[in-house]
Amino acid sequence: MAKSIFYSFHYEHDVHRVQLVRNINALEGQPLLNPQEWEEIEGAGNAAVEKWIHDQMAYKKAVIVLIGKQTASRPWVIYEIEKAWSDKKPLLGVRIHGLSSLGKTDSAGVNPFAKAGIENDVPVFDPTRYDNSGKIDSKATYNRLADNLEGWSSQGKVRW
Repeated sequence: MAKSIFYSFHYEHDVHRVQLVRNINALEGQPLLNPQEWEEIEGAGNAAVEKWIHDQMAYKKAVIVLIGKQTASRPWVIYEIEKAWSDKKPLLGVRIHGLSSLGKTDSAGVNPFAKAGIENDVPVFDPTRYDNSGKIDSKATYNRLADNLEGWSSQGKVRW
């Protein structure tokens, strides 16, 4: 694996898509918590979630926001974006709505960097591919992501 990455994403909606990204094995990400582990941290309050984020992000070389349909609406994703930007970590987005989750793809979500006020400063890569009928081709999307994820990870923007 190449680079140590912190992945930011909407757990409940996109965990299956995120697992596909992790299975590419191009990058090393933080541990993927199971729902009970996340509930335990979240149940301990905001300070516990912030500590977990800080601890997981501390030694990562970059932050990749995995952008699904609802990612921009998640307060902890926005917090992670703002923290990465403030900490001057390379930051980028990768759209994952075109990956299959339990046999279904999704529509594209709003750019979460806009909500954080840095939309024009952070690159967003979209591996989504379509078939001849205009429907998302999840397999082709996955293959494009697998071919490009490592290279994209080195193109994150840093706040100066």
